[in-house]
Amino acid sequence: MDDRQGETFGAGLVAAVPIALGYFPIAFAFGVAAVGAGLSPLGATALSVIIYAGASQFLALALITSGAALPVAALTLIAMNLRHVLYGPALMKAAGEGVGKRHAWAWGWGLTDEVFGAALGELARGRRFAEAWMFGLGLPAYAAWVGGTLAGALAGDGALAGWPVVEAGFSFLLPALFLALLLSILTRPQVPVIVVAGLACVGGTLAVSSTTGILGGMVAGALAGLLRRGA
Repeated sequence: MDDRQGETFGAGLVAAVPIALGYFPIAFAFGVAAVGAGLSPLGATALSVIIYAGASQFLALALITSGAALPVAALTLIAMNLRHVLYGPALMKAAGEGVGKRHAWAWGWGLTDEVFGAALGELARGRRFAEAWMFGLGLPAYAAWVGGTLAGALAGDGALAGWPVVEAGFSFLLPALFLALLLSILTRPQVPVIVVAGLACVGGTLAVSSTTGILGGMVAGALAGLLRRGA
């Protein structure tokens, strides 16, 4: 998209609608689970406001309720989310030289897996990078996550007990949304790298834990990408 209209805050809001629609029900389920684990509605919502990390929040909830030591819980969550450190530089590289970075410290907060995937996909399709568009893309997603958590927490434990099919479907929404975004930017040269990362992730998850699988997939994918570029 080459016209300036495609770089506005409003255009970002429109692009964020699928992400926000996907985030709200998952966050609702998290709010319900958090209250069921003994957190107050305020405490559950605070986790979404401060951590804002999707699946990592469910892990944080499990660690907290299992009595894990605070340093152990903190290090586990940091390890699981190290990939987010790479999102900003990768996006700036895809955007090209000379793009605005003045407010990157602010919109960078909203670079979740899905927001990053959507932004990268739009850049691949020809959209010019603009910070206003990034704010429009990130804010509705964050608002949907926090709002969904609050709604689920206020609904209370057992809100989904009578809807087991819906509850099971919620757990699939986040990976389904990310898979759809991944397929939207998939090209043939990227397939080997994705396969290597996927195999490493699955292997690490089955052999050790999901955290190990995620980290293994990140490292294996990065190495595969570097080797392919150097070939």
